[in-house]
Parts: sequence; structure tokens; C-alpha cells
Amino acid sequence: MPVGDGDGFFSKHSKLIKIGILLLAVLTILFIFISLIMPKFKNPKNELVTLTYWGLWEDQSVMAPVIAGFEKENPNIKINYLVQEPIEYRDKLSIRIPNGNGPDIFRFHNTWYPMFKNVLLPLPKETIERKEFEDNYYSVAQDDLIKNGAIYGIPLEIDTLVLFINTQIFDSASQDLGSEILAPITWQDFIDSSQALTKRNEEGAINIAGAAIGTFENVNHAPDILSLLFAQNGVDTNDIGVSGSESRVSDALRFYTNFALLENNVWDQTLENSTKAFSQGKLAMYFGYARDYSTIKSLSPNLSVKLIPVPQLLSEKKANIASYWAEGVSSKSLHQKEALLFMKYLAKPETQEEIHKEASKTKPFGKPYGNKNLADKLKGSEEFVFVEQASNAVSSPFVDETYDNGLNDKLNSHLKDVINSILSGESEESAAGTLFQGYSEVIQEYESGPESTDD
Repeated sequence: MPVGDGDGFFSKHSKLIKIGILLLAVLTILFIFISLIMPKFKNPKNELVTLTYWGLWEDQSVMAPVIAGFEKENPNIKINYLVQEPIEYRDKLSIRIPNGNGPDIFRFHNTWYPMFKNVLLPLPKETIERKEFEDNYYSVAQDDLIKNGAIYGIPLEIDTLVLFINTQIFDSASQDLGSEILAPITWQDFIDSSQALTKRNEEGAINIAGAAIGTFENVNHAPDILSLLFAQNGVDTNDIGVSGSESRVSDALRFYTNFALLENNVWDQTLENSTKAFSQGKLAMYFGYARDYSTIKSLSPNLSVKLIPVPQLLSEKKANIASYWAEGVSSKSLHQKEALLFMKYLAKPETQEEIHKEASKTKPFGKPYGNKNLADKLKGSEEFVFVEQASNAVSSPFVDETYDNGLNDKLNSHLKDVINSILSGESEESAAGTLFQGYSEVIQEYESGPESTDD
């Protein structure tokens, strides 16, 4: 074949070759655009995002209507609500969140900010503005959840320490005495009533205790009761070691332990757990929270119980103790925008009303509203006392039943040792000094430790 014929062939088909190369290039570019570039510009509203939400106490049935309402408004977001066991919950959060496999939204105790400030996301004003927070939530929540000007949580509830009284024991003792024993308003009333209500057997052992106070291990909420006494005696419960508080703390320790130490004691270390004793009708007065009412009623449905405010030292300057839980967003979440939308939904008053309504279907009553503007809705009910006290409430790291194996439990361990040392004969002044030292060590650990070091 002549050479010229070959050259003529390639020359003849060069246009087709060029078109093929061009088409291949166009297809390659189109493939790259569709597979790699276009997804970046895809409308995120069309992507399904699943948020993991760790809760405590509220069952799936309680939260289901709230979640369904949010998902209806935000069809691209699904909420995977998981109820956690309170035991070791704080440890689980502390491990899982920093490792990147924790929840997007989680419940935390109002005293846990020092342990979680590295992983709590500040809530932007689009979620809730500071004025809105201040207008809707109690001052104790503002103190606990607003740090350095930023809001870190939404409290769906508020709970305060109140006094439970067994009205049947009051009535029976009043008949025996020949005069009515009134529910206490002041601490002197409490002393008088608790002594009048205490019944002993022939050997002098207590059969019916006037009040569960004075010891530690067998008194539910002993740290909370002591916090109440500290607060009412002018001690800053979030900084008890401040200079000048020594005498106030030792006075509170003396007042508390005297209920078990004095000759006409109303409680002692031989008695069974106070919650059990109250539910069995062996205890006239018990300090507890809203959650305890459900527990006691489940143990003894027919028990005659009345809930009243705790005694006060000064009627013109009331002080109460709050222990409650809030919802927060993990700073490690990959879906912070969506999580913040859910937080905004949780902050709506209607959401708290829905949660309360659903919880009341299976319990004597739901958690008292965290939103202070909903308090009047509880007037006339047994649970009103919890919100009635909230406006004068402060928080304290000395509270029980957080099961944190951290700040609360370590401080309570020091408090237990101090109370037991006084019951064994040590002076209240010496015990207070020991408490200050233990308090300082624990607070320093969580202010400077790995869980609470600022980034």
C-alpha cells in the first residue's frame, strides 16, 4: 500500500478522533462535577440527619409526642432518643463525648458545668437570647447555666427540696398530746414538732421518728439538707471555703447533728433508710424532692402525705435548695446546626407542657416546670410547692443522687466523714476545717483537671 494512502486515512478521520477526545473530556468533567462537586452544593434540607439524644428519667412514651412534633416541623431531622441508666452516666458521657461517639444532645445535672465545660456547646442567640432566658428561667438556673455570658443548657424542669409530712402521724400525736401539732414554718417549730412526734419503746429506742435529720448514711438527701442549712446561715453554697464562713459552717454542722446527738434526739444511726421509713409510716417528717413523691407513693399508695415548704431561719430572707437537670449540646457533634434547632424547640413553653402532661399519665405528677412563667399552672396541685420555692433557691455541689462518681460524690464523701466524726465526738470547728480542706481539693481537681481545663 502506498504511504500516501495511510496519511490520507488519518487525515480523513482526524475530525472524528478530535470529537471523540473532546466528548470523553466533557463526560469526565461531568462525572467529576456530579459525583464530587454537586453534593457540596446540595440543599442540606434534603439530607436526612439523625440526632442522638441521651436522656434520664423520662421514658420513650413521655418524649415521643415532643419528638414527633419536632420531626413534623423538620422532616429532614430524626431524633434517636435513648434513656440512660443514671448509675455511671456521667462517666459514660465523659468518655464517649471526647472520643467522638457520644450523643449530640444530652442531659446533665445543674452542678456539672465544671466537669463538662470543654464539651458543652454555647447556645447562640438564634437558639435562645440571654434576655429570653432570664425572662423565662429562675435565677438559680441563670447562675448555673450562664457562664462568661454564654448559655450552656435548657432546664426542662426545676426541683427543690421540700418537707414531706405524714398527716396521720401528726393527727395521732396531736390527739395523744391534747393539742394540735402544726406543720413547721421555722426551724424552732421544726425542733418542737419533731420532738413531740417522736415515739419510743420501753427501752427508749425510737419507734416513730420525728424527722430524718442528724446522721448521714441513713438519711436520704443528707448533703442537700446540709446545703439548705449552709445557705440559710449565709454560706455561699458554691464556695463554702471562702474566708469568714468557718463559724457559719460549724454552726450549721452543730445544728444538724444535734437532732441525733441530744438526749431528746429524733433520729439516730440505728434506724433504716429514711425513704423506706417514711413510706412504712415510721417517720413523721422527711426532706425530699418531686421525684421522691413518686417513689414513696409507689411503695405506699395509701400513705397520707402533705408537701410543704422547708423551714426557714429568717422569714424575710428565705433560702431553698434546687437540684435539677438541663439539656445541652455536645461541642463534638457533627450536626450542631440541627441539634440547636431541637434545643430551640425544647425551650418552647408548649414543649415543657407536653412533657409534663405525658409524664403525669404514669406518675402522680410530672416534673415541675423549668419555665417560671408556667408556675401558676400548678397552683392548687401538690407539686406547686416545688416551683413556689424556686424563686428563692440556690444550687450546691453538695447534693446526692447524681451518681456522678465525680464532683458531687467526692464532696459528699468528705461531708459524710465530717458528720460521722462529729457524731463520734470531734468538735464542729475541727470538722469544719477538715471539710474546707476536702472541698478545696475536690474543687481544684475539677477546675484544673483534664475534664474542665479551658481550651
